[in-house]
Amino acid sequence: MREPTFRPPEAVDQHSVGCAACEAALRSPSRDSLSFLVLGRFTVPLVGCDDHAERFGSVCNLAADGDVSLLTHRPAGGITCPGCRRAPQRVQQPVVPVGDGQLAVLACPDHRSELVGQFGAGLRARHHLDASLDAF
Repeated sequence: MREPTFRPPEAVDQHSVGCAACEAALRSPSRDSLSFLVLGRFTVPLVGCDDHAERFGSVCNLAADGDVSLLTHRPAGGITCPGCRRAPQRVQQPVVPVGDGQLAVLACPDHRSELVGQFGAGLRARHHLDASLDAF
């Protein structure tokens, strides 16, 4: 799967984000809209609105081996990957389109790639399920 083009939040113009809540979260200097996606053995912070973070987690869950959880609070175990812990300090953050919104994935390159791959696999699984249901 081709990795989506990532842009820093300040490069996201108002016409490219259809969700006002996602746009506000991406542009905010605070991290009030921070969610944590727990996927298998790692935890990744996400910035965006609650609705699109939930959709992102649900799609990832379609192709996951184990459970995928979305937390609205910092996980008790914290973020174990040192690269993911430092990711929020980077000036440019990867942005993933989710429906009409966008989420910033605050992760190291390896975990970001794994998470984007999981999201892509979930989208393919959902498409396959939708096509199967349409056949009935």
